[in-house]
Amino acid sequence: MRKTTKNDGYFLQRAFRQVGISNTLTVVPNGQEAIDYFSGVGKYANRSEHPLPCLMLLDLHMPKKSGMEVLRWVRAESSLRTLPIIILTSSLQDNDIERAYLDGANSYLVKPSEPDELTVMARTIKDYWLGQNRTCKKMISP
Repeated sequence: MRKTTKNDGYFLQRAFRQVGISNTLTVVPNGQEAIDYFSGVGKYANRSEHPLPCLMLLDLHMPKKSGMEVLRWVRAESSLRTLPIIILTSSLQDNDIERAYLDGANSYLVKPSEPDELTVMARTIKDYWLGQNRTCKKMISP
């Protein structure tokens, strides 16, 4: 299993730019900050500066609160319940995959180890999740 690094966000942002994803990719350093962002508290209180996303990429291995804790929290919030969530993690463990789907993940992707593979994954996210997939617009309003 590959350990999550601080550079993961940078490489993902780079891959998104390479495939032409213009959506802003906000990276938070830990699970508690993800919850704070979605709650709109503290430094994330201004929704014009920190809008709710149309899609969430969630790592399972984060400090303070795990990705599973964040996933369960988001699914318990009525205003976020329909937000598409893609688990993007290094874990290939069957129990993590099963738990993620049972807790409400929409997709489970394993982080590739090669930059070219990450670009292919970013293109897939663009084509399906940001292109073909339809989401409920109501969920985005606070």
